[in-house]
Amino acid sequence: AVILVEDGEIVTMGQDLPVERGIPVIELEEGQVVMPGLVNPYSRYGMSGGGYNDSRPQVMASAELYPSAAYKVFLENGVTTVGQYPAGQGIPGQAVAVRPKGETAGAMIVEDSAYLKVVMRNSSSAKRNLRDGFKKADDHLKKVAKEREKFDKAQAKAKADKKKSKAVFVPPAADPRIQPFFDLREGKLRALVSIRNAASYAHLVDAVGEEDFEWHLRVPLTRDIDVFHVTEEVGERGCFVLMEPLITLVPGTLRQRNLPAEFERAGAKLVLLPRTDSKAGFESFLEDVGVMIGAGLDRKAAVRAITHNPASFMGLGERLGSLSEGKRANLLIFSGDPFQPDTKLDAVMLDGKFVSGDMDQ
Repeated sequence: AVILVEDGEIVTMGQDLPVERGIPVIELEEGQVVMPGLVNPYSRYGMSGGGYNDSRPQVMASAELYPSAAYKVFLENGVTTVGQYPAGQGIPGQAVAVRPKGETAGAMIVEDSAYLKVVMRNSSSAKRNLRDGFKKADDHLKKVAKEREKFDKAQAKAKADKKKSKAVFVPPAADPRIQPFFDLREGKLRALVSIRNAASYAHLVDAVGEEDFEWHLRVPLTRDIDVFHVTEEVGERGCFVLMEPLITLVPGTLRQRNLPAEFERAGAKLVLLPRTDSKAGFESFLEDVGVMIGAGLDRKAAVRAITHNPASFMGLGERLGSLSEGKRANLLIFSGDPFQPDTKLDAVMLDGKFVSGDMDQ
């Protein structure tokens, strides 16, 4: 196949396409494989800010962002888009999607407010963080309604007294901690809720109640996690589920489970993350995904889980995450099967330019 790249985008793709004279051509060797750049939507690598154990949904991870050599590690391991979240428990704030290269923080930002991070534990305080946010939003709306009523009465009185008025109603400003909850309700923001077991998922459902907003799951896998109890329910919701490529055990037994495969088959949109948020985790990531494929995870689902699905989760599916016309030219070139341990990453293209590897043109 031929992939034509121009101005940082994939212009067209197909077999036996004619190539105009003068266009630089890169001929791949037999066995080399091209795939979209990896998308890691959940990382703190390269960031150093501290967090709190309360509700601060107005905090922006982008405020911590600054160019550093740490981001080279992402590109060296094929990660061309990263979602970075604020540190902390409770509701620590909003993540930012970045390209791991740029002279300024602004040049690195792909999408601010990529998602709101929420940590749900088996406690009343965790549920209260979520419920109180929406309650305060409702209280603010009531306050605005009362102020509006007073304003309208004053305007009506002025009109009855035949007095001209150029007054314009200005609603009272909302607390910055409230606005993210309005954004959730209006579909301008999505929530990523971290749960640690089936019980905390039940707490989440209870806390959400009748509220209608977009929420997805971060499920850190541990050796004997019991979230398989809610696999079907989560699958029916069709939400994104972020987890590591890790074989787990049924609690109290040696029976192995491939939870990523189970959630994907149940209908969840699987997103795979490195097993550790570290250089070592990034380096072993594709090999770890290969282990899950060998254990029963569908290969195409695995590719989607590290490219298209994480891009779509952050609202970037129309720009990133697949080899398609009009998408950003974030490409990886491998010496062979990307999921085999002896395969090398030969080159990384970011926005149409090679940033890693040596490709002859």
